[in-house]
Amino acid sequence: MKIKLCVLFGGKSVEHEVSVISALQAVASLDQTKYEIIPVYITKDNEFYTSFECSCIEEYKNIPALIKKSERCTLLNTDGKVYLMRTGGRGKSAVISEIDVAFPIVHGTNVEDGTLQGYLKTLGLPFVGCDVTASAVGMDKYVMKTVLKDNGVPVLDCVRFFLSDFADPDAIVKKCEEKIGYPVIVKPVNLGSSVGISVAHNAAELYTSVEDAFKFASVILCERAITQLKEVNCSVLGDTDRAEASECESPAKSDEILSYENKYLQGGGGSKGAKGGKTGGASKGMASLARKIPADIPDEQRTLIREMAVKAFKVLGCNGVSRIDFMIDQATNEVYLNEINTIPGSLAFYLWEPLGVHYKDLLDRMIELALKRKREEDSIVFSFETNLLNMDRSFGGAKGSKTGKV
Repeated sequence: MKIKLCVLFGGKSVEHEVSVISALQAVASLDQTKYEIIPVYITKDNEFYTSFECSCIEEYKNIPALIKKSERCTLLNTDGKVYLMRTGGRGKSAVISEIDVAFPIVHGTNVEDGTLQGYLKTLGLPFVGCDVTASAVGMDKYVMKTVLKDNGVPVLDCVRFFLSDFADPDAIVKKCEEKIGYPVIVKPVNLGSSVGISVAHNAAELYTSVEDAFKFASVILCERAITQLKEVNCSVLGDTDRAEASECESPAKSDEILSYENKYLQGGGGSKGAKGGKTGGASKGMASLARKIPADIPDEQRTLIREMAVKAFKVLGCNGVSRIDFMIDQATNEVYLNEINTIPGSLAFYLWEPLGVHYKDLLDRMIELALKRKREEDSIVFSFETNLLNMDRSFGGAKGSKTGKV
């Protein structure tokens, strides 16, 4: 019997389109002899829709038309099972399908940051990837740095600012100059895909960078920009029991930082979408990025980065596949962990293929890890029978009264 797999993607995030690309790549690579795949597209208004067309990349050229071809739906737990249900079915059976496991392939705030994971956990539905805590910590760069630093993983020191601090931008500039100096990199605390990130070399540029970052988040970070920078990325697969590192890569870039355009809008030649049509270079997602695999680094540095990646993955309590991005200061040869992507673009499959792990097998292992976690959670006691609320007790002024309505 096939596993009924609900693939969730999209959502209210600046990385909405990237999520669609990543998800449909995965849908096209999943073993259809093992899984009955139910695609669920989450609009930018957080509405759920499903249809066969939702699995076809060409349909996303006209999303309003796609919505008309699709059914509005929701997830519902009843009698210990989770179902994908029609909303306003107009006489049709309300149940679209029972769901065995969810596979969220989402990027950015409101979806990757523990929000969607918390919803799935409340439903009691096993899901692929990091749990609520690891998702939230991985998304918040400041909290992530704090946890990693406390566990001996090297990260750059930073200064955190809230939107309310922008009432006195001169104070922000002064604090950055005192604590960090120039050049300084400014980034939203909880976004990926290089959105809102820029480098400042003087006070005027810093003001502009801070103003721009606050357009995308209410909390930002400022940290030293490494001038002789080499970026190296590594993926990790597993859970806190057992995890392994992928090959390392060196992404190419045309700016001081790897921009959104570097990541997703370069490359060409097209790629096959879930329906087999040619979709253009951007549909390859992170797989279209110009990169060198394996990274052009010494063997000892490769070993160090892969070990640091596994350590960080376990320290943060991750599950499934994450991509961890590192910075090498070539002036000192020091290695720093930059950030973790708990649901990386294209699920970082391109980092596993050099080690002989095909994308289909990578997806299988991620789903197996989700089911393993659910079995472990089912063995833990979270509640117990009690008659506490049936006892005769009073609560202050409500003593002896019948409350009726709440």
